[in-house]
Amino acid sequence: MEQYEPEHLSAPQLAAMRRSLTHGRGALTRRSLLRASGMGALALGGLGTLSACGIPPAASEGDAAASDDHSESEKLINFSNWTEYMDVSDDEKSRPTLDAFTKRTGIKVKYTEDINDNVEFFGKIKPQLAAGQDTGRDIVIVTDWLAARIIRLGWAQRLDPANLPHAFANLSPQFRSPDWDPGRAYSYPWTGIPTVIAYNQKATGGRKVDSVSQLLDDPALKGKVSFLSEMRDSVGMTLLDMGKDPGSFTDADYDAAIGRLQKGVDRKQIRRFTGNDYTADLSKGDIAACVAWAGDIIQLQADNPDIKFTIPAAGYITSSDNMLVPARARHKTNAEKLMDYYYEPPVAAQLAAYINYVCPVDGVREELAKIDESMASNTLILPDKEMASKSRAFRSLSSEEETAYEEKFAKLIGA
Repeated sequence: MEQYEPEHLSAPQLAAMRRSLTHGRGALTRRSLLRASGMGALALGGLGTLSACGIPPAASEGDAAASDDHSESEKLINFSNWTEYMDVSDDEKSRPTLDAFTKRTGIKVKYTEDINDNVEFFGKIKPQLAAGQDTGRDIVIVTDWLAARIIRLGWAQRLDPANLPHAFANLSPQFRSPDWDPGRAYSYPWTGIPTVIAYNQKATGGRKVDSVSQLLDDPALKGKVSFLSEMRDSVGMTLLDMGKDPGSFTDADYDAAIGRLQKGVDRKQIRRFTGNDYTADLSKGDIAACVAWAGDIIQLQADNPDIKFTIPAAGYITSSDNMLVPARARHKTNAEKLMDYYYEPPVAAQLAAYINYVCPVDGVREELAKIDESMASNTLILPDKEMASKSRAFRSLSSEEETAYEEKFAKLIGA
């Protein structure tokens, strides 16, 4: 674990972040569309925070700096999350699962929807973490790359397995051991975000599209194919199609994947690289098939029965949003109890029925069926065993790798 990590970001890294904020996962699906007004406030200020020189982490390798745990005397949890990422009652006046937790345990939850974007949020909490101060938050939810950074810097507290029996038992195998947190010592996933292949069956003449090779090589799709402007998704899916593991690829593998995509650009097989703005073109049929985010597809299918998705035989990329307890948090034990609570299948089902993202909790299908049978059978929310076995994560990158890879990808997509 690095004891000091300057936060200078290269031009390719900054460009990739800007793409993500305006068109990529930073603008992803329902929750992001609803928080769009908040996104407008983030310009270069948030990125500038990341670019500023870092301060040494508050802890040595293996442990985050922890304050005394006040959980016993202070029955409170301060919980920071994204908007539209928690169940709400029909009258929008209460949060049923949180209220039930408080009723059961006597622990009050101060729930705040103050995460509009990973970059912006990190800029908000970084000065306190770097100075060894309490952020005022006991649970935060951040995407895997940022979770990896916070853990690497020593700014997340190691979780106590004794307080997480349901989480330990019920965590889906596909999420159990990311390379940035082996064995989930510091984090547990809140939800998963799959990258799949989507197609408009009317635009394909009823033909199924189920591989990256088909996207890149099928002449019937020429000029009607799109890939994502997020490097990890498009390159990761291409690596899988080439028989390479996105969790352990080499520089040569990466270059080969870029080269394969470049041929698709040169032959005009690929129409363009997009953020989630591909959805309108896919629905109209201007794009016949594409690499897509599952959350978008769930929404598109509600309005257009011609929209279909497939999981390639080679596998698919999954990222995750994750719960962490920041260094110096005052209520670690209380936070762990809440984290564990969301791994109880009835509670997990209630949450999944509202947010419509991949549920990381095993054994939830029967409970979700009691709420909505169609959701329980939707593999974009509850992957079956076959689908889960094909899930792959893009490996963590060093700062040097990220700079080099993003530079090559930016050249490919003309960014």
